[in-house]
Amino acid sequence: MTYQVLARKWRPQDFSGVVGQKPIVTALSNALAEDRIAQAYLFSGIRGIGKTSAARIFAKALNCEQGPSASPCGDCPSCQEITAGTNVLDVIEVDAATYSKVEQIRELTESLKYGPARDRYKVVILDEIHRLSRQAFDALLKIVEEPPKHLVFIFATTEIESVPATILSRCQEFRFRRVAFEELSEHLEKIAAAEGIDVGPAALRLIARASDGSVRDAVALLDQLATFGSGKIEEDDAAGVLGGVDQKLFRDLLQAILGGDSSSVSETIRHVELEGWDPRYVFTEFLNYCRTALHLALGAGSESLDLPGEESEGLTKLATTSGYENLLRLLHLLLQSEEIVRRSESGILAVEIAWLRAAELPKLIAIEKLLHGQTPPGPAGKAQSKEATSPTSSARTSAAKGKPPPPAPTATASPAPSLAEAAPPASTAVSAPGDTDNFLEHVSRRNQALAAHLTGAPRLHYHDGELSICVTPGDTWIRDRLAVKKHRLTLEEALAATWGSDTRWRLVESEEPAATVEEAPQRESISDPRVQTVLDIFGGSVESVEDNE
Repeated sequence: MTYQVLARKWRPQDFSGVVGQKPIVTALSNALAEDRIAQAYLFSGIRGIGKTSAARIFAKALNCEQGPSASPCGDCPSCQEITAGTNVLDVIEVDAATYSKVEQIRELTESLKYGPARDRYKVVILDEIHRLSRQAFDALLKIVEEPPKHLVFIFATTEIESVPATILSRCQEFRFRRVAFEELSEHLEKIAAAEGIDVGPAALRLIARASDGSVRDAVALLDQLATFGSGKIEEDDAAGVLGGVDQKLFRDLLQAILGGDSSSVSETIRHVELEGWDPRYVFTEFLNYCRTALHLALGAGSESLDLPGEESEGLTKLATTSGYENLLRLLHLLLQSEEIVRRSESGILAVEIAWLRAAELPKLIAIEKLLHGQTPPGPAGKAQSKEATSPTSSARTSAAKGKPPPPAPTATASPAPSLAEAAPPASTAVSAPGDTDNFLEHVSRRNQALAAHLTGAPRLHYHDGELSICVTPGDTWIRDRLAVKKHRLTLEEALAATWGSDTRWRLVESEEPAATVEEAPQRESISDPRVQTVLDIFGGSVESVEDNE
């Protein structure tokens, strides 16, 4: 078998070949140059980003005949044997997944007490250390903390959270990062040129995106696609083999969701199902696409994002038009469904529900805006707005629920003798139709409970610069409320805002029966157009109103 896969062929043999880990390379090189060698190192990070390769290079740098040096020669017996994996006496590579028992670790630690057979250091590379048992970790503690001067440990793991703190505290820790998209694309382009593979930038982008920051995965995918295309990689072939989704589909889907077009969203779901794509993968990729749109809405340059030129222009326009807040709300909703999609046995159904729910977002309206008279978009919202603001709407709704319609405020009765001290005399004011409604609105903005009590009076009558608040004889409810200073101040502020600062007020008795204490707030709630809009939208009713004073 003469063919060597590209992932092994292009495995780095010195620090200059390690891709995307410059801070770690610099730290290890300086340690070698200054002879500051620690007894244990811990390399952590996702698969295929150079942890084990860096460990082997560091072992070569320690034992090279020209070293210790950050640039091992690669020609001496020690370097060649480490590269080939045959230096089993002085550079010991152990896979913790198959060497996890405490007895095996004890045997290893006993053998490490002896010095190197030929080289400068005895180096132990323990890969996937998180797979060791708890007892095996305990067996390592003593020798890791106080090793012989000739011994260096290099641990590697993809699950650092599973490594005990007792081990972490005895190591110099280096976290290997995912390789950036640009660096990975450049690395693949260099390999393709050296191997004579004909591949365009678009296909390289697809490979880099599918590798998720792993150099080994990216090189393996390049090798696979080169075999598939007989040395030539087309963008369509790459998309088909890698299971990638056309970015135009994501753009159309995002536009449909932001526009509330549920039918188009359903068509996209059917297309995903017919193509046989993994719905979970498609959902994750769409999340990334929405995140890119969010960054564009914030003003990020398209050149800094994972987008080719022909795609960035359309998405930038869509993101700018949609707005940052809408995209943020969409991403938040989709993230709430991510775990459900991932765990669901029916992935396509979970994705469909998540996207259709997201398409309902544009149809919603904030309750604050609703209370200020703004109605939901669409024909239904307009119809509800007309009914809610119509003078007869409350009466129709009350009749439908078996309740009497709220009484309209009148100003026909003559004022009776005063029951409370009126405000100082003022100049005459002229009442206009609906002034008492405006007055109640001003009171409601300041104190909704007080507004409900005033609405419960038989009538409010304004005449000649004075507002008469009519109550039935013996009814002390409103009078007790207006005995409170803060309520009187609220009342006077509302009078000033409605008719002017010189307006007076007084309480008068009227034989017309007043609403009961329980009915007054409820009538206010039913008659308020804003509340009526909410009731019409959700098909609800006011059961009770509580005074939260």
